[in-house]
Amino acid sequence: MTSVPAGALAGNAPPPGPGPGSAPAPLLRRILLQGKYETVTMLRNGEQLILAIVLPLLAMVGLTVTPLLDGLGSSRINVAVPGILALCAMSTAFTGQGISTGFDRRYGVLRFLSTTPLGRTGLIAGKVLAVLAVLFLQVLVVSAVALMLGWQPDPLGWLPGLALLVLGAASFTALGLLVAGTVRPEATLAITNLLWILLGALGGIVIPAERLPAPAQAVVHFLPSGALGQALRDAFLDGTVNAGAVIVLLLWTAVAGGAATRWFKWN
Repeated sequence: MTSVPAGALAGNAPPPGPGPGSAPAPLLRRILLQGKYETVTMLRNGEQLILAIVLPLLAMVGLTVTPLLDGLGSSRINVAVPGILALCAMSTAFTGQGISTGFDRRYGVLRFLSTTPLGRTGLIAGKVLAVLAVLFLQVLVVSAVALMLGWQPDPLGWLPGLALLVLGAASFTALGLLVAGTVRPEATLAITNLLWILLGALGGIVIPAERLPAPAQAVVHFLPSGALGQALRDAFLDGTVNAGAVIVLLLWTAVAGGAATRWFKWN
């Protein structure tokens, strides 16, 4: 007579695994499932939600009630929102993804998943998909609040603006993976949070270069933060594409992506 596992009698039997000789799911499905898992994990993390949603919203409100941005556009909110959207991309793609990847590496999750049918390419693609999904939600929330506060973006700026956000997310994801894959998780936590503060305050992402101290003005346009912030302001304020900023973002994406590919440690 066939015996029945005790766990099954208790209703706790594990889900049936693939049978002998069964093929893995198609790569696209594996990537989508990994992206869904990564997205849900990020959204369930209270600290990451604060970093991704709450702090950008507080910064946006703060910029609209202070005179810091006066004289740079038709209204404070119009100047503030593009920088806040850029800050959202940096928060999710660089700080959030960098920290989560660093601790996944520490606990052996990356090494384990890289040996499954998902593979390293699928794992990275899933992380990129999660970044884009969370960024999409951030854009919806920030735009809804900004419109209630009187934001009036140039209609011609939406298409290039969204494309620039994706490019900026790619740059910051590459940088986040570079940090997470080369230093200890504790150092990743410190580095990404410190850079988030420094780039957010002095990197030209939220506050335009014209309002920064003179030493910072000379370099912010060559940083991914300054390039993305200025490119989004040009798009949503004037409906134009800043070609120089696009080149800077492409260079950062290529260099950081290449370095992450070369030196990333999976364990």
